[in-house]
Amino acid sequence: MTLLAIPQLALWDGIVDVFNAVMTPLYWAVSALLVGWHWLWSLVLDPNGGWAWALSIAGLTIVIRTLLIPLFVRQIRSSRNMQLLQPKMKELQKKYGHDREKLGQEMMKLYKETGTNPFSSCLPLLLQSPIFLALFRVLDYASKGKTHSSIMDPYVESLQHAKIFGAEISQTFLRASGPGALNVKIVAVVLIILMTSTMFITQLQLMRKNMPKEALEGQAAQMQKIMLYVFPVFFLIGGFNFPIGVLIYWFVSNLWTMGQQFYVIRRNPAPGTPAYDAMEARKREHNLRAGKPADAGLAGADGEGEGSVATDRRPANRQQPKRQSRSTRKTGSPASAASDDSSPVQDAPKPSSNGQQQPAKKAAAAKQTSSAGKRQPAAKSRAARQAAQKKAAQKKPGGGSSGRS
Repeated sequence: MTLLAIPQLALWDGIVDVFNAVMTPLYWAVSALLVGWHWLWSLVLDPNGGWAWALSIAGLTIVIRTLLIPLFVRQIRSSRNMQLLQPKMKELQKKYGHDREKLGQEMMKLYKETGTNPFSSCLPLLLQSPIFLALFRVLDYASKGKTHSSIMDPYVESLQHAKIFGAEISQTFLRASGPGALNVKIVAVVLIILMTSTMFITQLQLMRKNMPKEALEGQAAQMQKIMLYVFPVFFLIGGFNFPIGVLIYWFVSNLWTMGQQFYVIRRNPAPGTPAYDAMEARKREHNLRAGKPADAGLAGADGEGEGSVATDRRPANRQQPKRQSRSTRKTGSPASAASDDSSPVQDAPKPSSNGQQQPAKKAAAAKQTSSAGKRQPAAKSRAARQAAQKKAAQKKPGGGSSGRS
C-alpha cells in the first residue's frame, strides 16, 4: 500500500506546486492592492481598525470591476446577439430537432458566423474566480498569522485581528472561535444573505426587464435559470466557509453589478423588451412636456430619430380614366374612339431610379394621338365639299347634254 500511495502523493504535490506557481502573481497583486488602499484609508481611519481593512477590500473590488468593464460591454453585446438569434435558433431546432449532433453543429456554426458567445454572461464571474481565490488564501493565511508574499509581512498581524461589529474579518462562520465567535457568525450570516440576495435580484431584473420573450424559451431559458437560481444557492452554501473579508468582496462586487446593470437597462435597453418600451414612454412624456411631438426622436418615427426607417409616402397607383380628344368627344368618330381605346392608360408619372420624373415619352405619345384625331375630321370635310361641287355641276340647266346636240 505504501508503494502505491507514494506515486499518488508525488503527483498531488506536483499539482499543488503548479497551482501555487500560477497563483503567486495574483497573491502579490491582491496583497499590493490591499496594502495600497490600506495606506490611503489609514490617513483618516485607525490603521489597525477593521473598517480600514474592510474599505481596502471594497477598494480592491472597485479596481477589479473597473478593469472588467470592457468584458462587461462585450457581455452585453453578446447577450443582445443571443436575443436576436432566437428566431434562427428556433428554425434550427425545428429542422434538426431529431438529430442532436447535427443541431449542435449548426448552432455552433451560427454562433461563429455572428460572433456570439453563449457563455459570455458567465465570463465576468469566471474571471473573478482567481481574484476571489487569491483573496481567500490571503485572508485565510492572515487568520493563521502567515502570508503569501513579503508585501503583507508588516501588516499580517493588523489584518489578523481587524474587527468590524466585533467580528474579525479573517474568520469564517464554520471556524469561528474565541470570545467574538458569536459576532463572527452573525456578521457572516448577514453578509451571506446580502451577497446572495443582490446576486438574485440582479439576474431577476435582467430577465424581467431587459430580455424579450424569445430569450426566455428553449436553451437560453435554461442558462438564465442557472444564473438565477444555481449560482445564488452555490454562494449561499459556500459562504459559510468564506472569511468575512471575502464576503465583503462579493457583496461589493454584486452591488457594482446591480448598479451597472441598472444603468444599462435604463439608458440602453435591448429592443423588444419591457425596459425598451418604458424608455420610449419616458421619452414621449418628456417630449409632451417640452411641447414637441410625442414621437420626436424615437426610433421608427417618420423621418425622425436615429436609426428610423424612411417610409414611402406615395399613394398606391390607381386606374386612371381613359382619355379622349376634343374632336372625338364632338364628332363621336368610331375610328377616333378605337384609337383612344387602343392607347394605353396613362398613369401618373413615376419617379425614375435617380429620383427625377421623365414624362417626355408619354407626353409625345399623347400629342400624336390628339393630332391624329384632329386630322381625320379635316380629311372627311374636304371629300364632302368635292362631292357637293360635282353634284351641283350636274344639276345646272343646259349642261353637257345640250352641248352635244
